[in-house]
Amino acid sequence: MPFHPTEFPDLFLFEPRVFEDKRGYFFESYNQTVFQEAGFQYNWVQDNQSRSSYGVVRGLHYQTEPHTQAKLVRVLQGTIWDVVVDLRIGSPTYGRSYGVELSAENKWQILVPKGFAHGFSVLSDTVEVLYKCDDYYNKESEQGIRWNDPDLVIDWKIPADKMIISEKDLTHPFFKDSHHQFRFHGA
Repeated sequence: MPFHPTEFPDLFLFEPRVFEDKRGYFFESYNQTVFQEAGFQYNWVQDNQSRSSYGVVRGLHYQTEPHTQAKLVRVLQGTIWDVVVDLRIGSPTYGRSYGVELSAENKWQILVPKGFAHGFSVLSDTVEVLYKCDDYYNKESEQGIRWNDPDLVIDWKIPADKMIISEKDLTHPFFKDSHHQFRFHGA
Protein backbone atom coordinates (compact mmCIF):
# COMPACT_ATOMS: atom_id res chain seq x y z
CA MET A 1 0.00 0.00 0.00
CA PRO A 2 1.44 3.41 -0.89
CA PHE A 3 0.14 5.05 2.33
CA HIS A 4 2.22 4.74 5.49
CA PRO A 5 0.61 5.74 8.79
CA THR A 6 2.55 7.82 11.28
CA GLU A 7 2.11 7.74 15.04
CA PHE A 8 -0.17 10.78 14.56
CA PRO A 9 -3.83 9.92 13.87
CA ASP A 10 -4.86 10.78 10.29
CA LEU A 11 -1.33 11.86 9.25
CA PHE A 12 0.08 9.71 6.43
CA LEU A 13 3.12 9.51 4.20
CA PHE A 14 2.47 8.65 0.58
CA GLU A 15 5.07 6.63 -1.33
CA PRO A 16 4.24 6.63 -5.04
CA ARG A 17 5.17 3.64 -7.18
CA VAL A 18 8.14 4.72 -9.28
CA PHE A 19 9.05 3.12 -12.61
CA GLU A 20 12.71 3.61 -13.48
CA ASP A 21 14.80 2.60 -16.47
CA LYS A 22 17.77 3.91 -18.45
CA ARG A 23 15.68 6.87 -19.69
CA GLY A 24 14.83 8.10 -16.19
CA TYR A 25 11.69 7.55 -14.18
CA PHE A 26 7.90 7.93 -14.22
CA PHE A 27 5.37 8.01 -11.40
CA GLU A 28 1.86 9.19 -10.68
CA SER A 29 2.26 11.89 -8.06
CA TYR A 30 -1.50 11.89 -7.54
CA ASN A 31 -4.27 9.56 -8.67
CA GLN A 32 -7.73 10.27 -7.28
CA THR A 33 -8.81 6.62 -7.50
CA VAL A 34 -5.78 5.42 -5.48
CA PHE A 35 -6.56 7.97 -2.76
CA GLN A 36 -10.28 7.19 -2.72
CA GLU A 37 -9.68 3.44 -2.51
CA ALA A 38 -7.52 4.11 0.56
CA GLY A 39 -10.37 6.11 2.13
CA PHE A 40 -9.09 9.62 1.40
CA GLN A 41 -11.79 11.90 -0.01
CA TYR A 42 -10.20 15.18 -1.03
CA ASN A 43 -11.25 17.69 -3.61
CA TRP A 44 -7.97 19.47 -4.36
CA VAL A 45 -8.75 23.00 -5.55
CA GLN A 46 -5.41 24.82 -5.46
CA ASP A 47 -1.76 23.96 -6.13
CA ASN A 48 0.99 26.10 -4.58
CA GLN A 49 4.66 26.03 -5.56
CA SER A 50 7.61 27.70 -3.86
CA ARG A 51 11.33 27.97 -4.47
CA SER A 52 13.68 28.59 -1.57
CA SER A 53 17.37 28.47 -0.76
CA TYR A 54 19.30 26.69 1.98
CA GLY A 55 18.35 27.73 5.50
CA VAL A 56 14.90 29.09 4.72
CA VAL A 57 12.31 28.11 7.31
CA ARG A 58 8.68 28.54 6.25
CA GLY A 59 5.94 28.16 8.81
CA LEU A 60 4.28 27.09 10.85
CA HIS A 61 1.10 27.98 8.91
CA TYR A 62 -2.58 27.00 9.00
CA GLN A 63 -6.02 28.42 8.25
CA THR A 64 -8.97 28.53 10.65
CA GLU A 65 -12.63 27.66 10.02
CA PRO A 66 -14.34 27.91 7.65
CA HIS A 67 -11.26 27.84 5.41
CA THR A 68 -9.20 25.03 6.93
CA GLN A 69 -6.92 23.22 4.51
CA ALA A 70 -5.68 19.69 4.08
CA LYS A 71 -2.43 19.55 2.10
CA LEU A 72 -0.51 17.04 0.01
CA VAL A 73 3.12 18.17 0.03
CA ARG A 74 5.96 17.01 -2.21
CA VAL A 75 9.39 18.18 -3.35
CA LEU A 76 10.12 18.70 -7.04
CA GLN A 77 13.83 19.57 -6.61
CA GLY A 78 16.04 19.46 -3.52
CA THR A 79 15.37 18.39 0.07
CA ILE A 80 13.31 19.73 2.97
CA TRP A 81 12.65 18.84 6.57
CA ASP A 82 8.85 18.94 6.65
CA VAL A 83 7.17 19.62 10.01
CA VAL A 84 3.57 19.50 11.19
CA VAL A 85 2.03 20.27 14.57
CA ASP A 86 -1.23 18.65 15.68
CA LEU A 87 -3.67 21.42 16.67
CA ARG A 88 -6.69 19.13 17.19
CA ILE A 89 -7.91 19.38 20.77
CA GLY A 90 -8.55 15.87 22.12
CA SER A 91 -6.05 14.18 19.81
CA PRO A 92 -3.54 11.87 21.52
CA THR A 93 -0.81 13.84 19.70
CA TYR A 94 -2.23 17.32 20.39
CA GLY A 95 0.55 19.89 20.71
CA ARG A 96 3.23 17.55 19.36
CA SER A 97 5.29 17.99 16.22
CA TYR A 98 6.24 15.45 13.57
CA GLY A 99 9.08 15.84 11.08
CA VAL A 100 10.13 13.92 7.97
CA GLU A 101 12.64 14.44 5.18
CA LEU A 102 11.01 14.90 1.79
CA SER A 103 13.14 15.11 -1.32
CA ALA A 104 13.04 14.92 -5.07
CA GLU A 105 15.13 11.77 -4.66
CA ASN A 106 12.89 9.83 -2.25
CA LYS A 107 9.67 11.17 -3.89
CA TRP A 108 7.71 10.75 -0.65
CA GLN A 109 4.77 13.04 0.07
CA ILE A 110 3.06 13.96 3.29
CA LEU A 111 -0.73 14.06 3.49
CA VAL A 112 -1.50 16.72 6.10
CA PRO A 113 -5.12 16.66 7.32
CA LYS A 114 -7.08 19.68 8.49
CA GLY A 115 -6.21 20.71 12.02
CA PHE A 116 -2.42 20.71 11.60
CA ALA A 117 0.03 23.58 11.28
CA HIS A 118 2.62 23.03 8.54
CA GLY A 119 6.12 24.26 7.78
CA PHE A 120 9.46 23.20 6.39
CA SER A 121 13.16 24.03 6.36
CA VAL A 122 15.40 23.83 3.32
CA LEU A 123 18.28 21.35 3.63
CA SER A 124 19.63 21.56 0.06
CA ASP A 125 21.16 24.51 -1.81
CA THR A 126 17.74 25.20 -3.34
CA VAL A 127 14.38 23.50 -3.26
CA GLU A 128 11.10 23.58 -5.14
CA VAL A 129 8.04 22.46 -3.18
CA LEU A 130 4.59 21.79 -4.61
CA TYR A 131 1.52 21.20 -2.49
CA LYS A 132 -2.14 20.67 -3.16
CA CYS A 133 -4.82 22.25 -0.94
CA ASP A 134 -8.45 21.26 -0.55
CA ASP A 135 -9.56 24.85 0.12
CA TYR A 136 -8.44 28.18 -1.26
CA TYR A 137 -6.07 30.57 0.46
CA ASN A 138 -8.01 33.00 2.66
CA LYS A 139 -6.08 35.90 4.17
CA GLU A 140 -8.61 36.49 6.98
CA SER A 141 -8.27 32.92 8.28
CA GLU A 142 -4.48 32.73 7.89
CA GLN A 143 -2.72 31.90 11.18
CA GLY A 144 0.66 30.70 12.36
CA ILE A 145 2.76 29.44 15.23
CA ARG A 146 6.26 30.67 15.99
CA TRP A 147 8.97 28.49 14.47
CA ASN A 148 11.01 28.48 17.70
CA ASP A 149 8.21 27.75 20.17
CA PRO A 150 9.86 26.61 23.43
CA ASP A 151 7.11 24.06 24.15
CA LEU A 152 7.31 22.42 20.71
CA VAL A 153 11.15 22.27 20.61
CA ILE A 154 11.30 21.61 16.86
CA ASP A 155 14.64 20.61 15.39
CA TRP A 156 14.63 22.26 11.96
CA LYS A 157 17.92 20.54 11.02
CA ILE A 158 19.48 23.96 10.25
CA PRO A 159 21.99 25.83 12.49
CA ALA A 160 20.31 28.87 14.07
CA ASP A 161 22.80 31.28 12.50
CA LYS A 162 21.95 29.96 9.01
CA MET A 163 18.15 30.25 9.30
CA ILE A 164 16.31 32.64 7.00
CA ILE A 165 12.84 33.48 8.30
CA SER A 166 10.27 35.97 6.98
CA GLU A 167 9.21 38.96 9.07
CA LYS A 168 5.68 37.52 9.22
CA ASP A 169 6.87 34.14 10.51
CA LEU A 170 9.00 35.87 13.16
CA THR A 171 5.88 37.47 14.67
CA HIS A 172 3.55 34.46 14.95
CA PRO A 173 2.37 33.66 18.49
CA PHE A 174 3.63 30.69 20.45
CA PHE A 175 1.49 27.52 20.46
CA LYS A 176 -0.08 28.27 23.86
CA ASP A 177 -1.23 31.70 22.59
CA SER A 178 -2.27 30.63 19.09
CA HIS A 179 -5.84 30.83 17.79
CA HIS A 180 -6.99 27.30 17.01
CA GLN A 181 -10.22 25.55 17.85
CA PHE A 182 -9.80 22.32 15.90
CA ARG A 183 -11.34 19.20 17.41
CA PHE A 184 -10.17 15.62 17.05
CA HIS A 185 -12.96 13.36 15.81
CA GLY A 186 -11.11 10.04 15.81
CA ALA A 187 -11.27 7.05 18.07
